[in-house]
Amino acid sequence: MTTDQLTTADLANVANGAETRTPEDNRSATPLLPGDFASDMRNRWEGIQTAFVDDPRVSVQQADELVASAIKKLAESFADERGRLEGQWSRGNDVSTEDLRQALRRYREFFQRLLSV
Repeated sequence: MTTDQLTTADLANVANGAETRTPEDNRSATPLLPGDFASDMRNRWEGIQTAFVDDPRVSVQQADELVASAIKKLAESFADERGRLEGQWSRGNDVSTEDLRQALRRYREFFQRLLSV
């Protein structure tokens, strides 16, 4: 379906979460973080977890820093996307309904992931 073929009902379904995903569906959802960043974070986590036996306090401190870094990167990703859309609006450019639908879908996927844990 093209953007021009989207009906008001289709847009309302997207906005209301009619395309709701289950936690199982989220495994195939769009990644929230870039692959190389996520891979680096997994590697760092493994190191933190392995070091726990020798120095639990340092491992917990490093885990906190790692989680903070992931949250910061995620916030930057959403801010960049919002900035891109707002930049188009401020230049007087129309943002396509499809771009807005994809942005809303990404927010919904993220929100559902947050609440499913």
